[in-house]
Amino acid sequence: MFKRNLTSRILLLVLIVLLGFNAFVFASSQKAPKYVFYFIGDGLGSSQRQAAEYFLQVKTGDNTVKLVMNQFPVAGINTTHSLDSLVTDSAAAGTALATGFKTDNGMIAQLPDGTNVKTLVEAAEEKGMATGIITTMRLTHATPAVFAAHNQSRGNENEIAVDYLDSGVEFFAGGGYRHFVPQNGELKSKRKDDRNLIEEFEKLGYKIFVTENDTEKFRNYKPVGKEKVFAVFTYSHLPYEIDRNDNVPSLAELTQKGIEVLSKYENGFFMMVEGGKIDYASHANDPAGVIHDVLAFDKAIAKAYEFYKQHPEETLIVIIGDHETGGFGLGFGDNYFLKLQELMDVKASVDSIRYKGDREALYKYLAENFGLDDLTDKEKAELERAMDMADAGEKIENGPSWLSPVNAAVAHIVSERANLFWTTYAHTGTAIPMSAIGVGAANFGGFKDNSEIAKTMADLMGFKLTELK
Repeated sequence: MFKRNLTSRILLLVLIVLLGFNAFVFASSQKAPKYVFYFIGDGLGSSQRQAAEYFLQVKTGDNTVKLVMNQFPVAGINTTHSLDSLVTDSAAAGTALATGFKTDNGMIAQLPDGTNVKTLVEAAEEKGMATGIITTMRLTHATPAVFAAHNQSRGNENEIAVDYLDSGVEFFAGGGYRHFVPQNGELKSKRKDDRNLIEEFEKLGYKIFVTENDTEKFRNYKPVGKEKVFAVFTYSHLPYEIDRNDNVPSLAELTQKGIEVLSKYENGFFMMVEGGKIDYASHANDPAGVIHDVLAFDKAIAKAYEFYKQHPEETLIVIIGDHETGGFGLGFGDNYFLKLQELMDVKASVDSIRYKGDREALYKYLAENFGLDDLTDKEKAELERAMDMADAGEKIENGPSWLSPVNAAVAHIVSERANLFWTTYAHTGTAIPMSAIGVGAANFGGFKDNSEIAKTMADLMGFKLTELK
């Protein structure tokens, strides 16, 4: 009996060792994807994703409709804290997602002691892959910056812009030309010197598209062979999707053009795409603004998914948020339902409101653009108090500096009508959803910290994310 038990235990131990060895061999031999899409929704929590999907169902009349990102087979939950705070900012969260290293809020691909850390984009370039950085924000904003720059402060956007010249990135597209044009040039600038980085990019062989005037030129551009693109369409960020007109490309258009350019490179590509205005709309507690930017983000993902279906054995798509913004709640008070049809008449972002003391003009604007032509006495009183505050030059307590009391009041009236709720104007520490499809996607599932996403990506790709000496 003893011998039989001993033999069984030895066989079990051998089996465990063999299974472990096979798992190691499988992990070591797993094919790396040739084409990688890394989608980051700034401020994209589970409520933002869910609200957009519910809105789409109401709009289409089909309660089976799903966002593309919500259909992918691999899902996970990620924590987002920075090294020095439970609630991260985009620089620290982005650094974790780009490098696998935790850092303090505000730092760009650097550790707190100032040591630079290698990014996924830099590692991809070292491997000979083409790379792309696409965003609806300024190209020098925190999330894009952590992939191709190193700086002690996200606020040093002029320095970040200079870093991009040495990045090797083949495709840049977004907003914020103000950090690339000289202080005394034809275009309005935030630079403190006369360096014309646009011209410097052109000398490096980039196809240049600058300001809204180049939008059609960009749309009509067809790459021939291996080319590089630098496209920056607006002075600051690109507009909210709900405010965008045809003079600025959509995030889906930027993504599609990135695919057209980068797919010409024989060694594949790594592309980071940020839906940044989700965060800004959430800071403003603007439900319609959030939803329309999530839907625009999902349309960009759909472009990548179309590419994936053509190259399913070579492509990986990972969708992640850097943090949640606004403490966005689905449900208000004791109302156990949503009324997203209330958002169907909203045609503009809360940030589009420009109250200058003319109350009659404000009411007219709200009726035409927010469907607020039937204000209740309570809603009107809230607006009047907000206008009193604005007229007196008062700010919102704990609110962003750029958000007027009037804009905040409109955001909350619209939200309450739809039975939506907000707990803050800032970021939160809540965990956020991740989804993925394609080569190696299963490695990203489960409950992970955001830094593990970059590490998993690096392991899959054969990259080494290290400190830079």
